[in-house]
Amino acid sequence: MRHGSAFFAALALAFAAGAAHAQPPVWIVSDADSEIVLFGSVHVLPPGLDWRPPALTQALGEADDLWFELPIDPAADLEVAQAAVARGYLPPDKTLSSLLSADGARRLARVAETYGLSIALLERLEPWFAEVALAGATYRAAGAEANAGVEKSISAEAPASAARRAFETPAEQIALFDGAPLDEQIASLEDSLKEIESDPDAYAKLVSAWMRGDVNALDKEALQPLRKASPGLYERLVTRRNAAWAEVLDQRLKGSGRTVVVVGVGHLVGKGGLPERLRALGYSVKGP
Repeated sequence: MRHGSAFFAALALAFAAGAAHAQPPVWIVSDADSEIVLFGSVHVLPPGLDWRPPALTQALGEADDLWFELPIDPAADLEVAQAAVARGYLPPDKTLSSLLSADGARRLARVAETYGLSIALLERLEPWFAEVALAGATYRAAGAEANAGVEKSISAEAPASAARRAFETPAEQIALFDGAPLDEQIASLEDSLKEIESDPDAYAKLVSAWMRGDVNALDKEALQPLRKASPGLYERLVTRRNAAWAEVLDQRLKGSGRTVVVVGVGHLVGKGGLPERLRALGYSVKGP
């Protein structure tokens, strides 16, 4: 990822100049007396990207409520970290590499060295937690920062009058990862290790597709790898959550007012995404 920072600098300049008039995708869901604007997030981003579509900016200024996957505040960040540490370590008699294939164990050691992670620490982590740690390292290598991500930026900039809501608690979200069957966790980690070595610019491709509003490329970059490597984990982390969130939004639409929803872009694109589910419930859905 050593070329990542240069890539994002070029990307920022291109979109600042209005290249192709592209922007991240926005969907507008409505009925007679209510409207929900759906915006797909990339949770961590390099600073300096001008990613805010005008439709999102307008919707935030008019919103009665604002929904995220998790609460966006320091207390929630701390709770996530504490829950991950409490639940994300292997028993003392197990190591991560012993759970992986021989090739996977070798890849783990190489990737840890490449991205400056302690292999001794990774060996203590459950596969899901190790995958989170590895993803964070690749994002940092590309120049991404959590504080430059979509959710924190939007929460900080949205009017205080807009009520903040969350679909999940930190404990619920960590339980989704930690409670996944071990074989599914291992399959996902093995696939991620392969991708990190074979396609080190995968994150850059994802951000580029997002900035262009290319929903087909987003499905390919954000969803297809997990769908293929670990269908059970995909069902747990994407399909079931989309179904649960669609029920919440259905109830919101049965009321009145204006709402903005900001969740990972993988929950909005492709078959079974929130726009498709809400359209199937009979609501008007406009978007890419």
